[in-house]
Amino acid sequence: MNQLAPDRLACSLPSDASMEEIVRGLWKLPRDLISDGYDAALYALADQLPMTVHEYPTGSEAWTWIIPEKWTCHEAYLETLQGERIFSYQDHPLHAMSYSLPFEGEVSREELFAHLYAHPKLAEAIPYIFKFYERDWGLCCTQQQKDALTDSRYRVVIRTEFNQGTLKVGEVVVPGQSDECIVLCAHLCHPHVVNDDLTGVSVGMDVMRALLKRDNLRYTYRFIILPETIGSLAYLSHNEDLIPKMKGGLFLEMLGLENAHALQKSFAGDSDVDRCFSLVLKERAPSGWEGPFNQVISNDERQFNAPGVRVPMLSLSRVLPPSDPDWPFPQYHTSLDDLDGLCPASLEESRDLVLAMIEAVERDRTPINNFKGEVFCSRYGIHVDFYEDPEGNQALLDTLHRIDGTMSISQIAETIGASFSTVERIVDALAEHNLVHFADSAVTPKVS
Repeated sequence: MNQLAPDRLACSLPSDASMEEIVRGLWKLPRDLISDGYDAALYALADQLPMTVHEYPTGSEAWTWIIPEKWTCHEAYLETLQGERIFSYQDHPLHAMSYSLPFEGEVSREELFAHLYAHPKLAEAIPYIFKFYERDWGLCCTQQQKDALTDSRYRVVIRTEFNQGTLKVGEVVVPGQSDECIVLCAHLCHPHVVNDDLTGVSVGMDVMRALLKRDNLRYTYRFIILPETIGSLAYLSHNEDLIPKMKGGLFLEMLGLENAHALQKSFAGDSDVDRCFSLVLKERAPSGWEGPFNQVISNDERQFNAPGVRVPMLSLSRVLPPSDPDWPFPQYHTSLDDLDGLCPASLEESRDLVLAMIEAVERDRTPINNFKGEVFCSRYGIHVDFYEDPEGNQALLDTLHRIDGTMSISQIAETIGASFSTVERIVDALAEHNLVHFADSAVTPKVS
C-alpha cells in the first residue's frame, strides 16, 4: 500500500496487477477531480510501474484555466421531514453532485427538483453530474426515486468542503533512442464508474508494462494519467518544452466495452501517427471504424490538438457511432457503468491493438531506392505471379514505383490501398538484397 494515500481511502493492488484487477481494485473510489479518492487511486497505480507524480496547486494557472480546489464530501442525503432517509452519499457517491456546494436546510419540492438530477432515459440509473467551475448545490438519484417524491417539503443535507489542494498527474516514461515521443493518455477521474475511464487507464498501464521490457525503441513513450481536461491543460502548460518533441499520441477510453473499436483522427488528420494507427486498425480490427477529429467522442485529445499545441493526438475507444441513440454507450455517466459492463477480453484486444499501432510507428521508415528502372524481381526471388496472386502482384508493382525517398511505408500503404504489413514485407525483401536503404532523418536522435 502506498503510504501517500489517505488512510481512509487507502487501497492496494496485487503486484503486477492485471488490467481487470486494476479496474476491480479502483472503481469504487470516489475519484473526483481533485480529491482523496483520486489521489488514492493514482498512488496505487504508482506502485505498479515507475511513475512520476506531478502536482499543480489550487489557484495556479494552466494557460487560460485555473486549477480548482480540492473537494471532499463528508456526507450528503435527502430525507423526509419525519427523518426517513431516502438516499445518501453513503449508498452511492453519485448521489452527491461532484463539487456541490455545502447546503443544509428544509426546501420545497419545487426547489428540490431544481437541484435534483435524474437520468432522462435510464429510470434505474443515478446520473454522474458535476459542476467543477460553477457554484451550486445538487443531488442525484434515479428517476424511480424522483418519481416517488410526493411530499411538499424535504430536508437536504450536503456537507462538503473546499480546500487548497494539488491536482495530480501521473507520468510513466519509457525512453527510446530519440527524444521524440509518443504520448498515451487516459483520465482517472469519475467516481465509482468503470469504462469511463478506468478501462483506458488499465490498458495504458499494460501497454507501458510491455514497452518497459523493450530496449530497442526508436521513440520515447509517455503515459499520462490525469483528471479530465484540466489535467491535460496543467501538464501541457507546465511542460511546453516537451510539446515540439511530441510526434503524436493516443487517448484511451471506454475500452472494456464489447463494441467495435473506434478510432478518432487528429485535428491534422494526415500525420504519421494518423496513417499508422488507421492502417493498423483496418488490418488488425476490421470491424472497427474511424471518424474525423471531435466527431467520434470528445475528451483530452482536444487539449493536445488545440491551437498553440497542435500535437496530433488521436483517440481509441469502443463507443457507439454518434448516429446511435445510445451514443456513446447506454450506461455512460451513470451508476450503471459498473463491473457488469466490463469485458476482460475487450481489454486484452485493445491492449494488443495499441501495441500493434505502436509497432507500426516504430517500423515506419522512408525507403530510398538503390535501383534504377523497374526491379527484375525474379532475379531476387521476390516476384509475385499475377495469375496466382493478382492482388499481391499489384501491391508489389505499386510499391516499387513509389520507392524514391519521398514516401514512408505508411504513406505508400495509404496511397495504394494496401496494409502496412504488406508494404513493409516488400520493402524488407528489397532491403535484404541492398536494393533500398532508409532515410537517416526518420528519427531525431537524443540530445545528450
